[in-house]
Amino acid sequence: MYTVVVADDEEELRRALIRKVDFESLGFSVIGEAENGAEALELVEKLEPDLLLTDIRMPFISGIELARQVREIRPAMQIAFISGYDDFSYAQQAIQYNIVSYMLKPITSAGLTEELKRIKSKIDDKFSEFASQNSEQVEGSSFLMSLILDGYQERNKESKNDQIMKEAVSYGLLKEENSELHYTVVVTSILDLEDNNCTTRASVNAIDSILRKYIKHVSFYTEGKVVSLLMATLSDFDKYLHIAVEEIAQNVKRIMKLSCSIGISRPVKQIIGAHEAYIEAMNAIGYSRRSGTSVYFISDVERTEDFDLEKIQDSISEVESLIRGGTKQELENYLNAFFDTMDKRCISQVVANFMMTQLISEVFRIVYAVAEDDAVTELEKHISFLNQMFMADSSQIRKRYIDFCLSARDLIAEQRKKSSKVICEKALELIERKYMDTDLSLVSISNEIAVSPNYLSALIKKYTDSTFIELLTKKRIEIAKDLILCSSMKIREISEKCGYSDQHYFSYCFKKYTGESPIMCRRNNEET
Repeated sequence: MYTVVVADDEEELRRALIRKVDFESLGFSVIGEAENGAEALELVEKLEPDLLLTDIRMPFISGIELARQVREIRPAMQIAFISGYDDFSYAQQAIQYNIVSYMLKPITSAGLTEELKRIKSKIDDKFSEFASQNSEQVEGSSFLMSLILDGYQERNKESKNDQIMKEAVSYGLLKEENSELHYTVVVTSILDLEDNNCTTRASVNAIDSILRKYIKHVSFYTEGKVVSLLMATLSDFDKYLHIAVEEIAQNVKRIMKLSCSIGISRPVKQIIGAHEAYIEAMNAIGYSRRSGTSVYFISDVERTEDFDLEKIQDSISEVESLIRGGTKQELENYLNAFFDTMDKRCISQVVANFMMTQLISEVFRIVYAVAEDDAVTELEKHISFLNQMFMADSSQIRKRYIDFCLSARDLIAEQRKKSSKVICEKALELIERKYMDTDLSLVSISNEIAVSPNYLSALIKKYTDSTFIELLTKKRIEIAKDLILCSSMKIREISEKCGYSDQHYFSYCFKKYTGESPIMCRRNNEET
């Protein structure tokens, strides 16, 4: 059963539409109705429907603008327009937002029933495509896998990059060499209800069905994850990347009834940097473990400084992942098993010291990437055993090293909690300072703070139990009420001062929030 929100400013028409069409028999369930674009946007954010059925001419927020804003928060949702205006320019604008249907008023219940059947068929096809067991093999996949997973170690990277670009073009991965392109790696793992990895080769098709709508890319499956190399300009990454990965996460949840972890690297300027980008994406996935958040941009949680990322032992990579997002017990168990393996293999002291140095170096790198300098200094107190290494009792060194890693994990967890709160506080502070800006939005604030809209939205919900729209509206109306009660400003002036370009929309929001219109609020105050 697909869920639907119906939006139309004509109440009688809206109620008649819901009453006369047998949505249930068509496979739909109406879970909300809105009388204007602003209310429709709020319902979409709260109820997360599969379909928004909306009039294109709506008060406060037009259907076209509603579609644009909806795509930023619910990219997986379908939108169908009903319009009384046979205006081709509206239809043209609607195309860019992947509108599933465009219907003209007047429309009969029989006509709408037939169109809903077609819409359901399209949604069914989308669900089937996403869950399809057919996965296309990309020509040149061996070249791509080698590029991303292994990287290239030649000193003259510039000339090697040119060679790789030509190979990518020859394999059809790129149409032509383009100096404007940047490259980002996205790693996706699909998890069952018990957090077990259930990603298969067939998952590539599901991921591709979403990415192909937004960004040029190539994907492949390896060791329980889908790795995607995305190719676009920086402006296209800014515009589409957060929407694409959010749609993947929403479809995995809605269609597959599963969860996922998605790690996204920073964009790199040259295709030869795909290996480093892959490591960043894997590091980002490490943060999602036990976090409850499915989408992680590495830039949200780690500083932007470049690190000399080298291919290290799988064991070191696992320690990194567990320090980032594992439980204490998981980390301690893995480290004990790691030391047991070292003991069983009778590794020489030189090799052991080298591996320990690598491990310690990586731990410090992770802590430095996330925490402040004071946290790094605090961690240094735990490494007095560095000078001893395996010279002393190995069991004692084992205990000290495990304590060191556990301390690093605690520092990172604490710092991430603080950082998350700081980011949320920055967003709230920007709402406080810029509530009068009519263009203020989740995307504009996330750009200013330099985090993804997905991450910021999740933090705001986590720490305030409210959506961004709710917080912004609350602030604006509270200021407006003070001005109505304590100033002689006109209602129109107050609405503009509080970020509303439409006085009627302001009055609607004010009454919805306070229970009375701005004029009645002022009048009642004067009478008392």
